[in-house]
Parts: sequence; C-alpha cells; structure tokens
Amino acid sequence: MLIKNSEPQKERAVPLVAYLGPAFSFTHQAAIACFNQNHYNLVPASSISGKLLGSKLIQSLTKREVIDVFEVVYLEDVSLGVVPIENSTNGAVNITFDLMADREEKFPDVKICDEAYLRVSHCLLGRKLAHQPTDSPLASGMSTPTRSIPLPHLPRTTPISSLKHIKRIFSHPQAWGQCEVFLAAFLKNIERINVDSTSRAAELARADVTGTSAAISSGLVAEIQGLDILAEGIEDRDDNTTRFVVLCKGVDMEAGSSIKTKSIISLIIDDEVPGALASTLQCFAINSVNLTNIISLPTMEIPFQYIFFLEFEGSIHNDPDDRVRMALDNLKEFVQSWKWLGSWNDRIAMLQSQQ
Repeated sequence: MLIKNSEPQKERAVPLVAYLGPAFSFTHQAAIACFNQNHYNLVPASSISGKLLGSKLIQSLTKREVIDVFEVVYLEDVSLGVVPIENSTNGAVNITFDLMADREEKFPDVKICDEAYLRVSHCLLGRKLAHQPTDSPLASGMSTPTRSIPLPHLPRTTPISSLKHIKRIFSHPQAWGQCEVFLAAFLKNIERINVDSTSRAAELARADVTGTSAAISSGLVAEIQGLDILAEGIEDRDDNTTRFVVLCKGVDMEAGSSIKTKSIISLIIDDEVPGALASTLQCFAINSVNLTNIISLPTMEIPFQYIFFLEFEGSIHNDPDDRVRMALDNLKEFVQSWKWLGSWNDRIAMLQSQQ
C-alpha cells in the first residue's frame, strides 16, 4: 500500500516497529502494508497506552511492565510505532490525540512521520450454537428489524447463523460506531465490553467456555483464533477506512518533503485575545495554507480550555514560498503556546497521482 520499500531508520540489525496488537489487529495489518518485513521486525503492544505483549525479544528490551507505543518510541526501544488516528465512519481516535497532547511532557520528541490507510471490514466472531434454532438466523438476542419496529437505516448484511445465545460483545471502542446499524438491528441492548484491540476481543471471545461471547474483529482473526464467523461485513459503510500514523523520535527530515505533504500542530488559544480562535485560523487562510482537519481536547488545566490540533497541507521541510513559516509566525499573537507534531507525505494524494 505504501512505503513497502522504505529503508530502516535506525542503526539496528533489524529495526523494531511497535504496533497496537495482538497479532493481526487492524493496526498490525496496516503495519504489514507499510513495512517490508525483510527490513523490519514488527512487535505488538497490548494497547496504545498499555503493555508490550510478552516475548523473549520484548523482555530483553525493557524490564518495565507498563510501556505504550508512544513511550517505546520515545525511549528508542523501537525505531517506529504505528497507531490508529482516525476512522472515516467514527471520526477521531481520541486516545491517540490524548497521547499526542502529552500534557505531562512524557514524550516531547515523538512526532508523526508517515501515514497509512486501511480499508476495514468487520465480522462478528464467536461460537455457533451446536443445534441451530428452527427460526430464522435473523432472530437475534434482543432485536430483529420488522415492519412494525422500523429502523432508521437497514443493516448492510444479516447474520449467517442465530445470535440468540450471545450475551456480550468485546471490541475496540472505535468499532461500535462503525457497526452501529447492525448492532442496533440484531444485538440491541447486548452488553458491550471495551478492549484495547479487535484481535484482543477475539481472544476473549474464544476464552469464554460458555460460547455466549462474541467479538467484532476481522475474518483473518477468526481463522487464527478458531472462531466461527457469525456475520460478516457488519460495518455501516462499505468504504469504512481507518487512517494510521507512523511515529518516530525527533524530526525526520525526509518526512513531508514530497510535492504533496501534510503537517500537524497543537496549540492553546490565548483566551484574553478577542476572536483569538478565528484569528488563528485566519493565519493559515491569508497565507494560502489549506487546513484539512481540526480536533479539540480539554487541556485538563482550566475548565473549558482546549488544546486544538490543526492539520494542514504543506511542510516546513518543503516550503519554497515560506507560506507555512509565515502562517506559524503569525500564530504567536493569538496563542499561549503551540507545538510542532510532525510532517509526512500525503499518501492519498500520492495514490491519486499514480492512478
């Protein structure tokens, strides 16, 4: 998909790339698409802010038990990290932006240096009933779409087998919003349990000896975990896509140096300046810098004060007309502080140019 032939960035025999695991999570699949495994060793972390999964290789890297993708990149235990940042159906991955906010300055030098896009198709995994009920598999544990109880949207797919025995579903928090129509139609009011990744969800469903647990995960994980596919293609939209970012430590001078680039900064508005937010955005407009995304999170210092993340076209590494530099210089009048969080080559633009 992208940078498959990218060269190692660290002086290691085999550079390590941390991803949100366990194996064959969607983040792992994105990492596989990004990095040639002849040049890189992909290693799983149990969450963006959780433990690296145990192995002799990882245990040799660090004795600490709680290490997250951001931290192992910052400590240079790995060369790069891959985390999800945004989904086309469900929006921003808040935990990633929360770590990028870095309120306690735990990883000040961790930057974004690349991106990847992965088409995401979800399946409902679990155990089929040994003896299928005589009614239609469309009959679910709690709710079936009928003419008497119309749904605002009809699901794109229907169950392959009965879901009447399902009492709980495990998945990553992002998956719920991507599959809401199917869940509302066939598994309404069933308990939803958040876990750190979709592949971890499948592990938990497999471990339930009662067979009443299900997981939202991928068909690939079903095969690996030995689970049945109870329904496939349950995402609300057939163009459901997740964007991932590649993390590095320090500034990668090669990142964001192509013709089409993106960059991201975080900033805190100076609330004492009237119209500061509008003026901040105008800094980019008057310098012909196109803003492509704005995300906000609480600063956790003052109630209703926010950290804004601004993503825009262009880069300080490739700025022949000084448009980006001038936009950033103009910010000083309207913000308390701002932070550069990285530049990278625009992968969508590059793919479109190749078509």
